[in-house]
Amino acid sequence: MDKPLSLWSRISQALAALTRGEGLSAVFDHLRTPPERSVAFTIAVIALGAKMAKADGRVTRDEVAAFRRVFQIPPGEEANAARVFDMARTDVAGFDAYARKIAAMFGPGAPVLKDLLEGLFAIAVADGDYHEGEDAFLQEVARIFGLEECCFRAIRASFVPEATPDPWAVLELPPGTPLDEVRAVWRNRVREAHPDRAIARGLPPEAVRLAEARLIALNRAWDEIRDRAA
Repeated sequence: MDKPLSLWSRISQALAALTRGEGLSAVFDHLRTPPERSVAFTIAVIALGAKMAKADGRVTRDEVAAFRRVFQIPPGEEANAARVFDMARTDVAGFDAYARKIAAMFGPGAPVLKDLLEGLFAIAVADGDYHEGEDAFLQEVARIFGLEECCFRAIRASFVPEATPDPWAVLELPPGTPLDEVRAVWRNRVREAHPDRAIARGLPPEAVRLAEARLIALNRAWDEIRDRAA
């Protein structure tokens, strides 16, 4: 019996189809169901990350390193990832197509889309600067993903030093919410942010390392609101 192809072997095959001129949409049409959906997702994530790195007009080594750190490219597969990255980073035009492809796989507002937006923020701030072009890029991606404005602000506050992390915004709650309700929401969001939950809801292993900053921000927000109420 033939050994099943690995995720990255299937990605390599999909890239070969792209280079034969089938086009991105045609390739995605062949990758709509498991396990090929993971291939399509991973290709789209790499492409969207590449375009995120280019959103401020330049791609830095720090941003590329952040991409590799966040999305965990396995040893020996850097060449396949680099092919997708290089194909996508030539300019920002077309990033919305990748975002729509990903959103269509999971549905508007799906938790995995929040995970991915956090990964893109990690790339955006890797060079020590958060550019207005990156902010516009990420706001549009969040809109395409069907994420609420308060969700976008909460994630931005977790990653961007200049964005004051309002604890109510981090927990996506209106100010003055009763403490018992805040506690319940905090606990639920902490459970949702756990990496094991990210895997369970379909996030490929290459894109799982996205929860640490959110967990820190959620716990800080709860501590601040609880201390104020004491």
